[in-house]
Amino acid sequence: MDLGLKGKKALVTGGTRGIGRAIAERLAMEGADVAVCARNADEVAEAVAALQGMGVQATGASVDVGDQAALKTWIDAAADELGGLDVLVANVSAMGAADWRGSFEIDVLGSIHTVEAALPYLEKSDAGAIVAISSVSALQYFGGVRPYNTMKAALINYMSNMAHELAPKGVRVNTVSPGTIYFEGGVWHTRKVETPELFQGALGMNPMGRMGTPEEVANATVFLCSPLASFISGTNLLVDGAMTQGVQY
Repeated sequence: MDLGLKGKKALVTGGTRGIGRAIAERLAMEGADVAVCARNADEVAEAVAALQGMGVQATGASVDVGDQAALKTWIDAAADELGGLDVLVANVSAMGAADWRGSFEIDVLGSIHTVEAALPYLEKSDAGAIVAISSVSALQYFGGVRPYNTMKAALINYMSNMAHELAPKGVRVNTVSPGTIYFEGGVWHTRKVETPELFQGALGMNPMGRMGTPEEVANATVFLCSPLASFISGTNLLVDGAMTQGVQY
């Protein structure tokens, strides 16, 4: 299926590994030019080379989204290099277990500053779209009282309100909430190795009997970014294999 993204310009924060990398690659598969950032410069260089190898224009830089000035400078530079922005995916997370301030600065403020810096370019697009990656942890009790859960819930609220604000300007805003997603080097891979009982407990919460993959999250995310989702805005899409114990209204 052609999603209508060929030639579009996309920016993905945290785009070098896991879900972010899968999203960047899926965008490239659809023919979109892609800019990615992460803190590790070597991983950024490797990701950019791989994306360029897929036949699209790609660029990237080592950026800490907690540094508002550096983040804006990079987004401006990436938009200039790509020739504008049509798609923004805010994916970075501190994954904080106990650091409330750090989680707020990265997950919430980092996402807000990303949107604010990209918005002037997105408003000029004829297919402007923003997707933020949240989590099922925002919607139900999972893992106790943690900054991660609270910040991801705040992110859904922010993006939902932005959807209403930006709809008249032609920019769509949505969130995607993954369930437990497994990949080598990821959180659940680490827990499988270090705390297998915790891993098995989480696995047992999945009605499908397995965890998801970054590619499955990417497929849903890139669809929401695409012109095929032109009348979808303000939604939070679960990609969790029916893990969430609740009814969405």
